[in-house]
Amino acid sequence: MTSDSLRPHATQLISPIAHKLADRGIRPNQVSFFSLLFSILAGVFYYYSIANPLLVLAGALMVFFNSMFDAIDGLMARYLQTAGPKGDFIDHVIDRYADVIIICSIFFSGHVQWEIGVIAIVGVLITSYLGTQAQALNLGRYYGGIMGRADRLLLIMAASVGYFVYPQQIFMFSLLGWAIVIIAIASHITAFQRIWHIWHQL
Repeated sequence: MTSDSLRPHATQLISPIAHKLADRGIRPNQVSFFSLLFSILAGVFYYYSIANPLLVLAGALMVFFNSMFDAIDGLMARYLQTAGPKGDFIDHVIDRYADVIIICSIFFSGHVQWEIGVIAIVGVLITSYLGTQAQALNLGRYYGGIMGRADRLLLIMAASVGYFVYPQQIFMFSLLGWAIVIIAIASHITAFQRIWHIWHQL
């Protein structure tokens, strides 16, 4: 996962925010639901963005807040020493809803054909499932492969900014559409990488 190298830097930046929120009595699960709210707002902006590149930029901002709050809740739980299975469960459920909302809103809006969008969202869900399935098989969580959730969100944000600057199509798709194409391909490659790893561990 290409974003792994950025994780320590991101953690260092947002840890003070997580600690301040925790000190003010805000609970990690509340932050988790805020991350879901931002994904819903991102979905609304992307859905109506095909004729308005500014809405794509607004969607990217909401994706940024979704990813930031998704990271903050875990940091808060560890800081408060309340990390546990319930919080982990809620976090994964919200992440999957957020993935579906963000990606489906992009192809529902017409940035790419729905068939490609379906391939992308199936790949994303299977990839995420395999990460937790390894844990269910007592192999420990495995989030390896060329594209994880953080990579997808970074790609969508970068493509959104690019689309705002250059909203015209490049060959068949806009930059945002090409992001979904890349996610469709890379997610299934990642799924096979995880299947291969889990199978050999078994």
